[in-house]
Amino acid sequence: MSDVNVLVLTGYGLNCDHETAHAFTLAGAVSTRVHINALIDRDVTLDGFHILVFGGGFSWGDDHGAGVVQAVRMKTHLGEAIEHFIQSGKLVIGICNGFQTLVNMGLLPGFDNDYRSRKVALIHNDCGNFRDDWVNLKVNGKSPCVFTQGMDTMEYPVRHGEGKFYAEPDVMKLLTEQNQIALRYALGNGTPANGKFPENPNGSVNDIAGICDQTGRVFGLMPHPEAYSHAVNHPAWTRHKELAIRAGKPLDAFETPGIRLFRNGVNYIRNSIL
Repeated sequence: MSDVNVLVLTGYGLNCDHETAHAFTLAGAVSTRVHINALIDRDVTLDGFHILVFGGGFSWGDDHGAGVVQAVRMKTHLGEAIEHFIQSGKLVIGICNGFQTLVNMGLLPGFDNDYRSRKVALIHNDCGNFRDDWVNLKVNGKSPCVFTQGMDTMEYPVRHGEGKFYAEPDVMKLLTEQNQIALRYALGNGTPANGKFPENPNGSVNDIAGICDQTGRVFGLMPHPEAYSHAVNHPAWTRHKELAIRAGKPLDAFETPGIRLFRNGVNYIRNSIL
């Protein structure tokens, strides 16, 4: 079986690269952490990779806004290469700071194959402070998003100060009509959060937690799936352990929703490219 090769960006304040690479490895891929400068200097190219990951952290210390400096550097030096990567049928995922970078670059929402125009924003949380918590999420089953296929609800942690999704009404209309809203913040029963805090931790318009482009192959989300790669990552894992014992199953008998999201991407590459 051919390898699915994943490039996880690292450097300049990104701090979730090890966890993200590990999660993709658990999902069946071969993960390589690559410093941003190695790509810019062409010491490493995107050739041979199938999934490009813009991970979480505080790139360039979030100077001038979250993901802004990284977006400028990546777009200036690698914009055309990344567009070619996308057009060749491969996958891009941006998590938290990576999502902020994708929207600043214009890679999302990617209307009509336009991966250069910035049309949405991720701005300061309505609550006025940094949020570090777990949230409930509801998947839009009609979304073309590759990474969320077959999933319904999940819990992931969030940790951000600028995570409020905002777009003008005409952009929101297109996102909704084209089912590019892949993930929404929800209540514990899976119903919409309707802006309720802390279920919607940042005040995102229409409870948006993640969007994709029209192809479903470029995906950005604020929550951190890589932070739920093992059952014990969950804050209620001891309760889950007891329930597993009563059911006669080991705690790690199930695949976490974090690994499942990444495995969806890995399986897509295996089925469509390799």
